[in-house]
Amino acid sequence: LFVFELPPAYTRACALTFRPGTFFSWTVIAAMRAVVAVKRVVDYAVKVRVKADKTAVEMDNVKMSMNPFCEIAVEEGLRLREKGHVSELIVVSCGPDKASETLRQALAMGADRAIHIKTSMRTDQELQPLAVAKLLAKVVEKESPTLVLLGKQAIDDDSNQTGSMLA
Repeated sequence: LFVFELPPAYTRACALTFRPGTFFSWTVIAAMRAVVAVKRVVDYAVKVRVKADKTAVEMDNVKMSMNPFCEIAVEEGLRLREKGHVSELIVVSCGPDKASETLRQALAMGADRAIHIKTSMRTDQELQPLAVAKLLAKVVEKESPTLVLLGKQAIDDDSNQTGSMLA
């Protein structure tokens, strides 16, 4: 039984090659990239209020944060990078300018790069899961990642649809 450990300097997928009469050598196959979609939602610790006309949640002066399930997806992407399975972790978010705060949080956690798909629509009410899945599909097409990670669901609508539609 031969056990070979990848040198810590390598963070890409590698293969061990052997030719008769030579030493073993590492061959870099490809840089594996992961994309993680993150969503900006009302902070889970905040008690939400309903508007007077009972049409939606009152969003003025409400603390927003990254969806906890998206945060778990970012953490898993970081674990995969630490293990050497992923060389680059890219986070993506759709929404208005304030969605960049969520991307900055993911970058502070350790993500390598962030992509902000700017829209004038609010992700909590106007931007529907199918539209988000189509936008993410374009990002996946352009970035060509090996892996796409999404949180199980968003705590604002609990719809759990975007991942299925993206797949």
